[in-house]
Amino acid sequence: MPGIEVVGFDGDDTLWQSEAAFALTHERFRAMLAGHVPAEELDRRLLDVERANLALYGYGVKAFTLSLVETAIEVTAGTITAVEIAAILEAGKELLAHPVELLPGAADAVRAAVDAGYRVMVVTKGDLFHQESKVARSGLGELVHGVEVVAEKDVATYRRILQRVGAPPEQFCMVGNAPRSDIAPVLHLGGWAVHVPHALTWELERHDDEEALVRHPRYRRVESLCELPALLAALV
Repeated sequence: MPGIEVVGFDGDDTLWQSEAAFALTHERFRAMLAGHVPAEELDRRLLDVERANLALYGYGVKAFTLSLVETAIEVTAGTITAVEIAAILEAGKELLAHPVELLPGAADAVRAAVDAGYRVMVVTKGDLFHQESKVARSGLGELVHGVEVVAEKDVATYRRILQRVGAPPEQFCMVGNAPRSDIAPVLHLGGWAVHVPHALTWELERHDDEEALVRHPRYRRVESLCELPALLAALV
């Protein structure tokens, strides 16, 4: 295989924890609306609202908070109180201020990739201000060669990034937890993808045919970033 020159790392739930805090907020949301709708129905309706709002709000805490408010209004037929809406907004602010907790092996994996001579990037999506803040607070921004905060991770986005850094797809390896955003589009483009599964993966980040991804010759999987340096060395 051609040598890998550029390594991209996803941010949320690859380098640092993210979904766990969303899950706790989701539990509080269920408790707030338990008297209006069963939890399973609430989850389904929230997911439908989030899916419909992607094109309007994109990804991240602010989009999630707006979807919570919209869902709460819908399931209560507009009877939700201003106090309850204020509580949802406060939960969103708490998510934005949540400390950045690096996942095991994250810092070492980034340092090892840099020390091995790769051009290393963080490629993450969501709200620009929040993601830039996370990168800064993680301490990893000083190590990498570049940070790309994008609205969507699809084939066109990765193609633009690679054109900008002057690397062909076959010399790019993306490391991430989300099959839909970190794995499928990179494999489609002709790059390499290392899947680092996370215990909590947002439903909208799953892929319709994950088995096909696993069978792809440029797909690799590690159980944690602690295994990544050895894997990259094996791919040289």
